[in-house]
Amino acid sequence: NPRYFGRGRGVTWLNYLSDQVAGFAEVLVPGTVRDSLFVLDGLLDNDTAVRPEQVTTDTASYSDQVFALFHLLGYQFSPRLADLADQRFWRLERGADYGALNEVSRNQVNASLIASHWEDILRLAGSLATRAVRASDILRVTQGAGRPSALGRALAEYGRIPKTFHLLTWLDDPSYRRGVGGQLSLQESRHRLARKIFYGHRGELRQAYREGQEDQLGALGLVLNAVVLWNTRYMDAALGQLRALGQPVADEDVARLSPLGDRHLNVLGHYSFTPLTDGPMLRPMRDPGAGGDEEVE
Repeated sequence: NPRYFGRGRGVTWLNYLSDQVAGFAEVLVPGTVRDSLFVLDGLLDNDTAVRPEQVTTDTASYSDQVFALFHLLGYQFSPRLADLADQRFWRLERGADYGALNEVSRNQVNASLIASHWEDILRLAGSLATRAVRASDILRVTQGAGRPSALGRALAEYGRIPKTFHLLTWLDDPSYRRGVGGQLSLQESRHRLARKIFYGHRGELRQAYREGQEDQLGALGLVLNAVVLWNTRYMDAALGQLRALGQPVADEDVARLSPLGDRHLNVLGHYSFTPLTDGPMLRPMRDPGAGGDEEVE
């Protein structure tokens, strides 16, 4: 959007998706800014009933300072790191015996630096938890455009501790890796659905200022959640009907179903929002033996 971000620049729609496939927060980010500055903003500004415990992201949302802030605020930060082979493992004690991990844990955390700034670190975490400051503003200062402040260096040292635990768990626990990968796959499916719904403007933001762009993307998020709710309700009704007919429905097959399907959605034409007042609230189920891929509005 050249009127707001300059020519050749776009925006990043940093959106948050629960493991129940409901979007619960979003942040509009200038497209050239690193995601890690903003990844905490949406979580801390979340006013919904969703209370995440584990947060999965891609590599762009990672930094040692972000690891520190997530851990201090009670979140399990689980990014999928693209450069895993280049990551460092950290130890607290230089002379400690970590057994088979001695060779990989050659780097030592500067515990004295953490201790000397511990009160400031706790005050910072309290300010974030009470929304007195925004995480993106704090990280801009502490990261210092590649020259971190003393507090920023202490945060990074602290963050290397939970990051090392994350790396060890990633390498040792296949179920942990599958959980992170599964959640990121859900997010990609939601993005695919969003691109289909965001049809009329061909994925372009036409509003001149940030507030209008946030309104436009907020409306998109609302429609996405409505589609997820609609799909979930009808999937549940279809499963109930199959069970009532005596059809075998395996739990492992149900676990693979996703409410992000879109082949049945028609994003063109006219839309009717007349509520159903008489008769059943759900449309009758289509006979799966009848064939066809009829689209509905």
